[in-house]
Amino acid sequence: MTEPLNVIFITADQWRGDCLSALGHPTVKTPHLDALAAEGVLFARHYANTAPCGPSRASLHTGLYQHNHRSFSNGTPLDARHTNWALESARLGYDPVLFGYTDTSADPRGVDPADPRLTTYEGPLPGIRTVCAMDGDPTAWTNWLNAKGYETPSRPGLAYGLRVPGPDYEDGAAHPRPLAYPAEVDDTAFLVGELIDYLQAATGPFIAHLSILRPHPPFVAPEPYNALYDPRQVGPFARKPTARAEGFQHPWLAWRLARREFRASDNELRLRRLKAVYFGLMSRVDAEIGRLMAYLRQSGLIDRTLIVFTSDHGEEMGDHWLLGKGGYFDGSYRIPLIVRDPRDSAAGSRGAKVRAFTEHVDIMPTLLEAIGAEIPRQCDGRSLAPFLTGATPQNWRSAVHWEFDFRDDAETAPGEHDLSSDECAMTIRRGERYKYVHFTRLPPLLFDLAEDPHEMTNLAGDPAHAGQMLAAAQDLLSWRMAHEERTLTHLRLTDDGVVEREFGRATEG
Repeated sequence: MTEPLNVIFITADQWRGDCLSALGHPTVKTPHLDALAAEGVLFARHYANTAPCGPSRASLHTGLYQHNHRSFSNGTPLDARHTNWALESARLGYDPVLFGYTDTSADPRGVDPADPRLTTYEGPLPGIRTVCAMDGDPTAWTNWLNAKGYETPSRPGLAYGLRVPGPDYEDGAAHPRPLAYPAEVDDTAFLVGELIDYLQAATGPFIAHLSILRPHPPFVAPEPYNALYDPRQVGPFARKPTARAEGFQHPWLAWRLARREFRASDNELRLRRLKAVYFGLMSRVDAEIGRLMAYLRQSGLIDRTLIVFTSDHGEEMGDHWLLGKGGYFDGSYRIPLIVRDPRDSAAGSRGAKVRAFTEHVDIMPTLLEAIGAEIPRQCDGRSLAPFLTGATPQNWRSAVHWEFDFRDDAETAPGEHDLSSDECAMTIRRGERYKYVHFTRLPPLLFDLAEDPHEMTNLAGDPAHAGQMLAAAQDLLSWRMAHEERTLTHLRLTDDGVVEREFGRATEG
């Protein structure tokens, strides 16, 4: 009998998809992830299906588009009726374990009102066993630091951004101020070390989810990663001359830019410092991935462990005068995906770069198929297994889709509007050339990505592009109709009892 696969499922947080040296990024260096890609498959056009963290991870862990799982903001409960990869792998005898966080907001129905899970959006995914929790209150890390003799803030979450005293780069310092703790004891090193400790004691097949915070803010990196990239050399920002000019593109964008937490600084030196540290945090994560891979090789686990590396969503990092994630720009949704399958069947595809569009909803089916589990009907995505063996699945999608709920923006928007909360929604179809953004009641957007890759010019009102607008809107409607909730749609009650129909998954468009 074939020995069951182990799985290490790694997510970094807020990692832009172009920020891999394996994809030719001019600045960021990620040698260990490049090496992982050389031994596996690099999916060069992989996209999240929503943002921010909680909703995106809901899609990642359930295989559902946002319009089906309906957890559309941090804190919106994830309906308990939806299964996930942890619950399904447990049915096969795996013990799914977590190092980090999943940002799952618990369904309050049937839960004791005093349950502590109802006081946070950072709860664990149902079915997963938390071995080491690292979220906004990282006491596991700060207690470990205290035991090593380091002082930590009274509020543990502040340790993520605690910097050494002194001036910063925009105040005349040669480099951005570093984290107050050495790299070998930072939050990423601690979490990877906890996973390695677990692997050393593991006696049977395992499925471990390593959820790393970085390069998510606060943008503070330990030495020498704080100085690894020169802020003067981090490249330009894709934006219009002023934030005001940027906001003319669309009312949603104007509202977003009016929110302080999402508006990039007017101080060019400060913004370049943030970008340099963002890149440094990526290289810091890369180094720890290298440490994990070295252990897997030394222990022999590498030969029977499926490794998946991705992120929950991207980061605007000054483009369009934005920071953070959300909306319709590619910077928030294009993210890395690398899958290393150790089996002989994948030998011929090692080092491949897949240019087909892939989405987060594909990851749960991929994990489950790899371990021999049945893929639930609820899943909107499809397994990437054929790509891992060098094949291309039939009827694969020709576009990617994502959704974003912006009721928070509308609630804080300056001026008057008559949108209800449920009307504060956008859905995006991004194809090879055209990108179409549909709002429930606000004007649409259309971009020609071949001529305008940075999405600066809205063509929705151009009569010359009316045909592209109509085709994109029709394709988007067809996609939505083909991906409605379908848990029971294959069943019929008849005189002979329950009859199950055959079903095929939708042709992607």
